[in-house]
Amino acid sequence: MNAPLRVAVLARAVRPLHGLGGLEQSVYDLVRHLAARQVEVTLITPPPSSGQTDSASPFAPARVTLRHVPYLTFPFANRRGTTILDRSTAYPLFGWRAGRVALALARAGSIDVVHAFGASGLGYALGQRPGDPPLVVNPQGLEEFGASSGTPPGLKRWAYAPLRAAVRATTRRAAAIIATDHALVPVVERHLRPRQGQLVVIPNGIDLVDTSALAGPADGRRIRRQHGISAETIVLLSVGRLEHNKGFDVMAAALGRAAQPGGPLDGQEWRWVLAGTGPYRAAIEAIVEARGLGRHVLFAGRVSNADLHAWYEAATVFAHPSRYEGSSLVTLEAMAHRRAVIATRAGGLPDKVRPGVNGWLVDIDSADGLAQAIAEVVAARSALAGMGDASRRIVEEEFSWAVLAERQIADYNNLLGRT
Repeated sequence: MNAPLRVAVLARAVRPLHGLGGLEQSVYDLVRHLAARQVEVTLITPPPSSGQTDSASPFAPARVTLRHVPYLTFPFANRRGTTILDRSTAYPLFGWRAGRVALALARAGSIDVVHAFGASGLGYALGQRPGDPPLVVNPQGLEEFGASSGTPPGLKRWAYAPLRAAVRATTRRAAAIIATDHALVPVVERHLRPRQGQLVVIPNGIDLVDTSALAGPADGRRIRRQHGISAETIVLLSVGRLEHNKGFDVMAAALGRAAQPGGPLDGQEWRWVLAGTGPYRAAIEAIVEARGLGRHVLFAGRVSNADLHAWYEAATVFAHPSRYEGSSLVTLEAMAHRRAVIATRAGGLPDKVRPGVNGWLVDIDSADGLAQAIAEVVAARSALAGMGDASRRIVEEEFSWAVLAERQIADYNNLLGRT
């Protein structure tokens, strides 16, 4: 009988220690589901952010050991920033230090595999010798390369250069590079140039048990009543940080067109619910007001996890007009709640949204495309339940952690020669 698999997971952030973003959730789910399958995990990550817990208890059952490595941002405080300057300076430094911790564990015979997110395994990659445990790298969305939003312009491209170099140095020495969606394979190939057999596709996913427990149809009816929205009202739900990359300004323009006299929303009772906060709210509000949509738009702001999932249940359709996207966990969450989806062809979204099956795909920055999709939603309301059921099946078969954890463990065992 094989000894338990021992994996070091390196990441600059993880839920609940550092917030609730997409990276944080992905690392949390990976660690939790590996541990549930008897894998012994050493999680190498920064100390908790202010007000967060410093405990491995969120990763029960107790097969997780935490090792903290400081993440030093200017002016050298122990906190994690998100600016380009931070990501191109503090992040590679963290990757060097975290990787050296993993290297020491490897040389001590304490781990079998190193699994690094992005540049967090830099120190391990640069110090690795033949015979050391294999390195698996998940570069996530490759925003620093302009993965699905085009080449970063001018100063932004220059500022990201150190991080791009760190990611390339890490992946060049990896035994496996993970693309988080089939749609992202060409992007990874173009920017990281993997060797033959180095690239594998293992999506980011969601925990269907947790998702289903957060809200059901009754919660959707409750939150509609709470906001004075009738059962017959068409609710288009969008979720995300209010920033330019999310394309909410394009969605507002599309709704303006759809609501014009003779348009598909003309004479309909409808609401656009926008859950999230961010610096672009004023710009979106200005478009909404200029097009006379104010009474139809609800800026829900920051909502609790329970209320967010209640909104998924309340929605007629989920709309994700992003200009840039990695895997989009919020889209998977909406699909898990049996919702049809309108989305752009950004990042990994085409792996999840299948036109004519569970939703509509439109070009990035296309208000006309979004308006046409909205028109088809209105015309096909009787078909939306079947499309929602298809969304749920897609998640169950391809994006549930019950499936993905087994695939990840199989990849580790393949690298180790275990069959």
